[in-house]
Amino acid sequence: MHVGVISDTHDNVEAVERAVAAFESRDVETVVHCGDVIAPPVVAYFDGLDVHAVLGNNDGELDGLESAFRNLSPDSALHGRFAALSFDGFEIAALHGEDLEAVEELAASGEYDLVCHGHHHEAVERTVGEATVLNPGALFQAVPDSEHSVAIVDTDDGSIEFVNVAE
Repeated sequence: MHVGVISDTHDNVEAVERAVAAFESRDVETVVHCGDVIAPPVVAYFDGLDVHAVLGNNDGELDGLESAFRNLSPDSALHGRFAALSFDGFEIAALHGEDLEAVEELAASGEYDLVCHGHHHEAVERTVGEATVLNPGALFQAVPDSEHSVAIVDTDDGSIEFVNVAE
């Protein structure tokens, strides 16, 4: 199974459209969003995908965001500040990641194959114990367009592909 990982979209509709196109072209059906969606209208651009999102430090309009994710698909959800997800026995922790110590603790716990976070607007893949820590990068407008990226995780072998979604 291919799982898309995205973070820090910050209402950047054009970049979200490019990210969704990249996911669809790689047979991604499920997406993990690591926070900072910002406002409900951008959620509709993920139509056709199951999206599991966590809240970031800039997310507002909580009622509207929750409703937008419920309307996206029956399997989509806004999980609050943390989500523990399992896809085909592949265990994923998702959080926004302001506190890198918390990210490290989750990875070192041995409970997860993958710990996904955002917030720092930089694409990073590293190993902590038996877990992979992944920041897919950001689509935030303050990040140069040439650096906008998402990641795709293969739950069968744990491999990760970073995809640049610049114009």
